Amino acid sequence: MLRWGLVLLIAPLLLLMGVYWHEFGSVNECILQGGQYDYRLHECTFAVTMPFIPFAERYPLLVNLSMLAALAGFVLCLMGLYSRRR
Repeated sequence: MLRWGLVLLIAPLLLLMGVYWHEFGSVNECILQGGQYDYRLHECTFAVTMPFIPFAERYPLLVNLSMLAALAGFVLCLMGLYSRRR
């Protein structure tokens, strides 16, 4: 139970961080080129100023499921640590 708890605790958060940093790299590259990043279309534009849309607002299902899975992993870790070995 402890191993599954650790997997559920760590894997969803690594996935969430991977998606976030991948998008962050695209945004940073666009800004360094002098453009504005369009968060809705996921592309760099040079025409107009685009509004900032927070990550959690663009990917609510990914964020919420990742946090829920991490919480379930935490609970499984606690159960695995406090249960007696057979």
